[in-house]
Amino acid sequence: MPKMKTKKSAAKRFRVRAGGSIKRGQAFKRHILTKKTTKNKRHLRGAVAVHESDVLSVRTMMPYA
Repeated sequence: MPKMKTKKSAAKRFRVRAGGSIKRGQAFKRHILTKKTTKNKRHLRGAVAVHESDVLSVRTMMPYA
């Protein structure tokens, strides 16, 4: 069997934590920030875990992570 390839776009977006959960960056923080409130932008900081309904698809895209 040949090796499975990692989807490089997924490898750039997701990281697997030591406990096995997958973290991702928050969306909606890149541009058009003037109409967003300061509170909204503050809550978009940092990383969050991938939702459990999406974990299976992320794991198939990153077989060796």
